[in-house]
Amino acid sequence: MKTENRKETIKKERIAIVSALRTPMAKAGGKFKHIQADQLGAILFRELMMRSPIEVEDVDEVIIGNVAQPIHAANIARVIALRAGFPEHTPSLTVHRNCASGMESITTVASRIHSGEGSIYVCGGVESMSNIPLIYNEKMVGLFTKLSGSKTLGDKLKTLLGFRPRFLKPIVGLMSGLTDPVSGLLMGSTAEVLAQDFGISREEQDAFSLASHQKAAAAKASGRFAKESMAVVYDEHKGEYLDYDDGIRDNQTIEKLARLRPFFDRKNGTVTAGNSSQITDAAAGVVLMSESEAKTRGLEPLGYLRDYAYEGLDPKRMGLGPVFATHKLFKQTGLSMDDIEIVEINEAFAAQVIACELAFASKDFAKVHFGESKAVGAINPDILNVNGGAVALGHPVGMTGTRLVLTVLHELRERGLQRGLATLCIGGGQGAALLLEVE
Repeated sequence: MKTENRKETIKKERIAIVSALRTPMAKAGGKFKHIQADQLGAILFRELMMRSPIEVEDVDEVIIGNVAQPIHAANIARVIALRAGFPEHTPSLTVHRNCASGMESITTVASRIHSGEGSIYVCGGVESMSNIPLIYNEKMVGLFTKLSGSKTLGDKLKTLLGFRPRFLKPIVGLMSGLTDPVSGLLMGSTAEVLAQDFGISREEQDAFSLASHQKAAAAKASGRFAKESMAVVYDEHKGEYLDYDDGIRDNQTIEKLARLRPFFDRKNGTVTAGNSSQITDAAAGVVLMSESEAKTRGLEPLGYLRDYAYEGLDPKRMGLGPVFATHKLFKQTGLSMDDIEIVEINEAFAAQVIACELAFASKDFAKVHFGESKAVGAINPDILNVNGGAVALGHPVGMTGTRLVLTVLHELRERGLQRGLATLCIGGGQGAALLLEVE
């Protein structure tokens, strides 16, 4: 067989997801606040491998997505892998594509398998948003620098006399990380742009958010999330652990949501903390191999990655990324929205998901942005985020992409369906879309 033909054959082979697991999602500053990202990741990946039919010695590489990479754990994937019990000779790589980092780990593995670099990989995503640091501002850094260079006591005292209380005003790392440096907008402000573009009201956003909590609460009560998650001990001395996503509000009401003030545009805005994704800590992981490798080993995978696509767009309207990426994915595969039976769009903001729904269904949007006469495809609301989403569960940015894959595959199996779509927007103006299948 010619090399080029062999490569084409390999590229068409599905990627088997043979094991998958996540931690609960804990509200930032809450139960996981004392667990650093590398520790949380090690807890998750150690348990994942204990439940997996694959031994750690069989893994070719560990690839993990993370956004706010901690300064004490450079290349956090390597730190996690060693702490989780992988052999020293197993290489490890950290990947970062903002909100899609957890997906990037999976698609990076797909590329490696398709190119023949390896056979079995462990990947996923982790984020401890509780531990994103505060940073000294430029004035305070300058004072410390000058103080360290002062040679005499007199010089040091002179430097200290230049201190002003305003020097202590910190730079909030989380807010800086959620601000796009090109457009200058906070991610929530990009949702305000979409709300204005598509005429999405505050009432629509709050109604969407209420539904997210109600669906998530029902899924939690039915044990749905227990099938994809593990318990995490957060206080060993007291023996306290978390085994559920604690951001879900069982008693959420439209009245409570309506009382919240707009956060990103105080005067004219509609985006609030209540109709935005929650800030949370969590980790998720999967074991991947080619479909043929899984068959050779006699394994029954949870599901398969059939294909994927990334696409760029205007950073000010980054929330529309799912529409752009899914359009590209459908072009690659020849499929349409009619072929999709479960859809997960990450709920970065209620306005953002509603805007995506409108754009997916719009012929005008398709004509302007893709030069096509037909809409990308309207989404049946009955198959969209059927167990709620990030508004209720949270959005640990490096982990979410992997979580969406778990959720789609479990839901397909639960309902006896075959094909699903996991998609999200990416800060900075990108979208990601993964086509997932089960037998």
